[in-house]
Amino acid sequence: MPETADGRTRLLMIDDDRKLCRLVAAYLGPLGFDVTAVHTGPEGVERATEPGAQWHAIVLDVMLPGLDGFEVLRRIRAVSPVPVLMLTARGDETDRIVGLEVGADDYLPKTFSTRELLARLRAVLRRSSLNARGPAAPAPPSELVVGDLRLNLDARSAALGSQPLTLTPVEFDLLASLAKARGRVKSREALLDECRDRNYEVFDRSIDVHISALRRKLGDDAKEPRYIRTVRSAGYLLAGPE
Repeated sequence: MPETADGRTRLLMIDDDRKLCRLVAAYLGPLGFDVTAVHTGPEGVERATEPGAQWHAIVLDVMLPGLDGFEVLRRIRAVSPVPVLMLTARGDETDRIVGLEVGADDYLPKTFSTRELLARLRAVLRRSSLNARGPAAPAPPSELVVGDLRLNLDARSAALGSQPLTLTPVEFDLLASLAKARGRVKSREALLDECRDRNYEVFDRSIDVHISALRRKLGDDAKEPRYIRTVRSAGYLLAGPE
């Protein structure tokens, strides 16, 4: 799990519920987290994107004064792939889908238990591209190449031709899973198991949302895809251009 030099994990919490922020900080503090809380949308954007910001993860509420959580996330995603866990007041499906479309890595209803919050945070941190730990001696990069798409699994980076791709941790894991199985269909259930570290209902729409986001970043047309193809009633496969 990503840590600072002193072994602490830096967490930014953007939520106008000050009591909740204090409770989360008190719970996570002894578990190795340094929690900084801000309480408005504009403050959240400023702290998340300030020069030199090295947050390991962000907990972001949907309902915020000044700017709502979706707009805050859009502005964060414009400059950073930091893992973001969104909080929704009602656990409403619309909020979850919109959050995933904008680039959230996971979501949690605000009726969450602190233990569940900790488990979700640890899951997104495990997948985080901010994990800079590496072997003592340099090792050859592990690359997947599909047409002009290249994925470096060690650096957790991706490029299309000479153009780097900015992917969230979940998007990278999803694309890597498809690339490893190039030419073979991956079911939604298999992708959920591999990319989200927990079980979802069979009809959970999060995979479809992330696929849509990947297609946009790859310049793919869902009707005539060059890379990610939908196999009806089966799942998705990655096939490079002819």
